[in-house]
Parts: sequence; C-alpha cells; structure tokens
Amino acid sequence: MDGAANLQIRPPAPGLVAAVVYCRGVKVADIDIDAAGEWAKRPDHVVWIGLFEPDGALLERVRRQFALHPLAIEDAAKAHQFPKLEEFDDSLFIVARTAQIENGLLAFGETHLFVGPGYVVSVRHGASRTYLDVRERAEARAQRLSEGEDFIVYAILDFIVDNYAPVLDNMAEQVDDIEDHVLATTMGQEEIEQLYRLRRDLLRLRNVVVPLEDVCRRLERTDIVFIDPGMRPHFRDVRDHLRRAEERIDTLRETLAFAFEASLMNAQMQQTNISRRLAAWAAILAVPTAIAGVYGMNFENMPELKWQYGYYMVLAATCAVCVFLYWRFRKAGWL
Repeated sequence: MDGAANLQIRPPAPGLVAAVVYCRGVKVADIDIDAAGEWAKRPDHVVWIGLFEPDGALLERVRRQFALHPLAIEDAAKAHQFPKLEEFDDSLFIVARTAQIENGLLAFGETHLFVGPGYVVSVRHGASRTYLDVRERAEARAQRLSEGEDFIVYAILDFIVDNYAPVLDNMAEQVDDIEDHVLATTMGQEEIEQLYRLRRDLLRLRNVVVPLEDVCRRLERTDIVFIDPGMRPHFRDVRDHLRRAEERIDTLRETLAFAFEASLMNAQMQQTNISRRLAAWAAILAVPTAIAGVYGMNFENMPELKWQYGYYMVLAATCAVCVFLYWRFRKAGWL
C-alpha cells in the first residue's frame, strides 16, 4: 500500500471509467492501466477496471497487463455476443447482456468480464447503466469486497439482472393496456403492430435471460477457478432471479397470445353479427321486392286489378309481412 503514494497516473484514456486497486476490501488508489498487472500480483490486492466501449489500443493495453487470451479480447471488441462463460488456463471470460427502455423502445447492451487472479475487468457496450453505483456499494461493504474478484463478478451480474425488472415492469404495463383495449373494442392496425413488437421484444429478452441463467449455473460449480465455494449461494440467488424473470416473460407472452386470440374471436363475432343483420334486412326487403316484381309483369288477368281496394290491401299485406319479419329477427337477436 505504501507504493500508492509514489504511483504516477496518466490522464484517463478514452473509454476508461475507473481503474482502482483494493487491499482486503479497502480502496488503495486509482491506478494507471499500465501498472495494473503489477498491482494484481500483490497478495490480497484486487484490481477492478471498468471500461466503456474502449478502442482497440486500450484493450491491447489491458491484454498485456493480464495476459488475456486474444480470442476473448477479440470478442470484447466486437460486442455482438450471446451470454456465455469461457474458461482459459488462468482466467474466465463472461458475457452478459444488459437491457433498458430507451425512448419507449427496448435496447440491449453487453458487458464482458475478464476475471483472473487479482483482477476483474468489465467492458460495457451499448445500452446499460454505469457500474459506478455497483462500485460505490461494494466499497461501502469492505468486508464483502475483501472476498475478492468473485464477489465483484457477483455484484455486477446481480446488478445486471436486477435491471431486467424495470424493463419487465414497463412491458407488463403495455400488456395490461392491450388487454384492456381488447376487452373494450376490436384491435386496430396500430394495436396489432404493438402486440407483435412486444412479443418480439419479449422473445429477444428471453434469449438474453436463459443463456445467462446457464452462466450462473456454471459459476456455482466448485471446480471453476477463482470462484470460492462460499460464493455459490450468491450465484444461485442470481440464477433464481433469472428464473423468475424467465417465468414472467413466458407469462407475458402467453397473455399477449391470449389477447390476440380474444381479438380475433371478437372480430369474428362482429363479422357474424354484421352478416346476420345483412341477412335479416335482405329477407325483409325481399318481400316488397318480390311483390313489386309480380305486379310489374303487366298481366291483364289479375283479379285484384279491378278491385277498388286492391292497391291498399297489397300495400297493407306487404307492410304486415315486413313488420312480422322484423319482429321475428329482432326477437332472435339478429337485429
């Protein structure tokens, strides 16, 4: 710790959020990237570096300090990875996907974690909240932070998973609005587009949650390097949160499926009612049409043509039949 006073720190590199060394959970100093490897080799010291969308030069500096695997560095630079955990000789490479609601739309980001003896490097890409809050909470709990790099990994993963909850809350509100609209009236083009967008976003979110659950399951294994057996319950807790998120996603997707089916049934019922009304009015109008057609044939031998009240009786009979048909259709619920 006495070496911290003589440490020369360069100006922060573009993409560097924080580079801090801790000793038994207590912050020693902000350090330069090029000194991180030396600090990580000291007993009971842990270097925690946070990067946000770093360029290739910065990643290369980090790689040299901790002898990171080139394939892992390549993956961290691309930022188009699915959640996964890869084990190398003396390090772990973890990929987790973050999710946020930005301007009313679902946006995804990525976090890559390099974990090894005495160091944790987090690399953020895209939509995600800063991990400075995670760092501050960890620093306030020096006893927990003293557990080392596996606690830092747990804190970051737990933070990522907890931020799925407000995303799901936002989606749940939209699903409730769609349900209320389905019960009130038939869905229009705009509502149908919103429904399909929600189902697509929920599927995308599920494809993020499920692989991360497998990552946490693997972190529970005692044979994984750098993961203390005492941390297993913590990763199990994160996995439980992921499982609940997955169940909630499935529930929302099923609710949207039921809403769409209910909308289709409602539309079919309306079409059936319209068809019944049209058929009823067609039957009613067929009566005067048929009678007018008969009298329009201009036959000479029609007895009622010479009858004084024939015209009035035909009109009265026509009206009576139409009123009777209207009453019957009305009673049957067709009108």
